[in-house]
Amino acid sequence: MKAAVYRRYGPPNVIRVEDASAPVPDGDELLVRVFASTVNRTDCGFLSGKPRLVRLFSGLRVPRATILGCEFAGEVAGVGAGVTAFVVGQRVFGYNGVKFGGHAEYVTIAETGLVAEIPVGLAYAEAAPTIEGAHYALNMIRAAKITVGQNVLVNGGTGGIGSAAVQLLAHLGARVTAVCATAHLSTVQSLGAERVVDYTREDFTALDDQFDVVLDAVGKSSFGRCRRLLAPGGFYVSSELGPMWQNPVLALTTPLLRKKRVLFPIPKDTRADALFLQGLVETGEFRPLLDRSFPLEKIREAYEYVAAGQKIGNVVIRVRDETPPA
Repeated sequence: MKAAVYRRYGPPNVIRVEDASAPVPDGDELLVRVFASTVNRTDCGFLSGKPRLVRLFSGLRVPRATILGCEFAGEVAGVGAGVTAFVVGQRVFGYNGVKFGGHAEYVTIAETGLVAEIPVGLAYAEAAPTIEGAHYALNMIRAAKITVGQNVLVNGGTGGIGSAAVQLLAHLGARVTAVCATAHLSTVQSLGAERVVDYTREDFTALDDQFDVVLDAVGKSSFGRCRRLLAPGGFYVSSELGPMWQNPVLALTTPLLRKKRVLFPIPKDTRADALFLQGLVETGEFRPLLDRSFPLEKIREAYEYVAAGQKIGNVVIRVRDETPPA
């Protein structure tokens, strides 16, 4: 099979598109013929091995998983003897942030993993970006126990996590203020934000409003800067470690010292989340925001674009050509 392979940490030029052995599914796994994948911040972190904390999971000196791509969409090409929930020919989307493998023509995933059937009418390229950003957003929302009517600010409303968070919060009935650049104000408003702040013209940390939760989906702010925005008992939740890796430390200390707290949830991967997102896609309450796509042969360019930090929503990798869905 064709695959984008890397054998050492580094910039995008360490990736080579080459022939590789196709994976063989275990008894509880699906073999998926991949049509589309994505390049996201998770992939970029594992490619570069930075922050070095990721190497505790990926390999201290060299990567253990040499084919990245934590998201994929494709067709079930085979099933293990113990698989009962899926059949050959079924169209599926999925996420695996441990084994990766989506940047190849075939990938395996356990039937109990984050995998679900693609809703009718959705193309592979539309389905592939469904889980990664949204499952991080879900974990942050659940950690803060956000409920209907709460006032929430999302910093980074156009990123993969932020654009998903805006939609998921609107689904919950929260009142959403989102931060983005001028060119994307209408896009973020269409996702469900009641108010959109243009960070190129206004410092969102100087707003007079108070929020039950500040959800920093790009990790470009800090608890210190956002603390004044929080209502008593409010939470600051970030997708990143923060300056000097302060967010995990503050998550441990702020509950003891302050009425305003930092949360740094560790994501939990469950198939229930894939099914939940599948349902929201089917009802039209959630759609991954798409930026652009690249063929597998130009995956280096995709990594360079994502690493530049200016992507809007998700960047798709076209692994195979697909026929538009009926």
